[in-house]
Amino acid sequence: MVMYEKTAEHFGQKFKDLPEGHLLVNLGPSHPATHGILQNVIQIDGERVVDTESVIGYVHRCFEKLGERYDYNQFLVCTDRMNYVSTPLNNIGWILTVEKMMQIQVPDRVTYVRMIISELSRIMDHIICNGIMGVDLGAFSGLLHLFHHRENIYQILEKLTGARLTTTFCRVGGMERDIYPEFQSEIKIILKGLKPALDEFEELLIRNKIFNERTKGIGGISAERAIAYGFSGPNLRAAGVPWDVRKDDPYMFYDQVNFDIPVGEDGSALDRTLVRMEEMRQSMRIIEQLIDGIPEGPYHADVPHAFLPPKDRVYNNMEELIYHFKIIMHGVKVPPGEYYHATEAANGELGFYVVSEGEKSPWRVHVRRPCFWYYQAFPEMVKGGLLADTIATMSSLNVIAGELDC
Repeated sequence: MVMYEKTAEHFGQKFKDLPEGHLLVNLGPSHPATHGILQNVIQIDGERVVDTESVIGYVHRCFEKLGERYDYNQFLVCTDRMNYVSTPLNNIGWILTVEKMMQIQVPDRVTYVRMIISELSRIMDHIICNGIMGVDLGAFSGLLHLFHHRENIYQILEKLTGARLTTTFCRVGGMERDIYPEFQSEIKIILKGLKPALDEFEELLIRNKIFNERTKGIGGISAERAIAYGFSGPNLRAAGVPWDVRKDDPYMFYDQVNFDIPVGEDGSALDRTLVRMEEMRQSMRIIEQLIDGIPEGPYHADVPHAFLPPKDRVYNNMEELIYHFKIIMHGVKVPPGEYYHATEAANGELGFYVVSEGEKSPWRVHVRRPCFWYYQAFPEMVKGGLLADTIATMSSLNVIAGELDC
């Protein structure tokens, strides 16, 4: 309520002297086309957008401050709630940061599985973005066409992690549990069905004349402005910049697999959609290179000071009992210093900056979340266009409210 009163007061002052005939439109919060708790106050002259202001802060949940209070394993559950459309990517980004701080080398089996789950999560995220974009523009069939493939991936996550949405995938030093016996065969079945489904989706929606004309050249941004705003991920690549953390600053085994970086031309809503379509195909290509080569071995590193020992050994071995007690009571300790690690999440560069003083909790946590930068550019991208085009622009940017502010 306090925030509502403050924003109402702010907008009242900013737009108090509207020219005759101009109107203010509240696009959100909780508008069907704003994908969450987003608010945009738009000044229009007829159907033309004159000025816009976006509000940041409705979902402020103090994740960064929680990170300074929780220990390194406890903060993992907060990352689930950032981009809730592809949570394992957030989990992996955080865990890789902590492992970098502790200089932990995980077994190859762990890295293979993390990469496969990362790419499946990217596909899940892009299906939602492109599918919902069609819904926002009046085409519901495309989303239905792809949604059951997304559901299939959810079932893989549920069997692997025990959860669908808040997966809390991984642990410092490995994974919470090993893969199940049918893991590889079930993923192959998903890929086999997804390939023709993507082609059909493209024919059904993206080659559709109405969809094409409502997105082509709409909400565009130049490469220079995108870089100036701090864009990354598909939205930057759609503007013609082939920057991808997986290629330009490789982590895990991304420098050992073959995949291409699709780019667009004018950074428009159509280009952003096309880039995401191709990225799903490239993700499948990466998974196909990994799925049959998952090495045998343990699903965690031999780091008893960081990874909880199995319960049967805790009950029967004094040393294991001590390690279990220390991790639970004192947390994982990392060397003092400043660290930053970035991964290529579904929406772009997801980075964790951590300052450690050697205690069980970080002294400072800052999250570089990609959606924050897109939302800042939204007013510039829609100014001068039509009110109806703001929907296509916002939808194609894929701003996830949970990732917007931390």
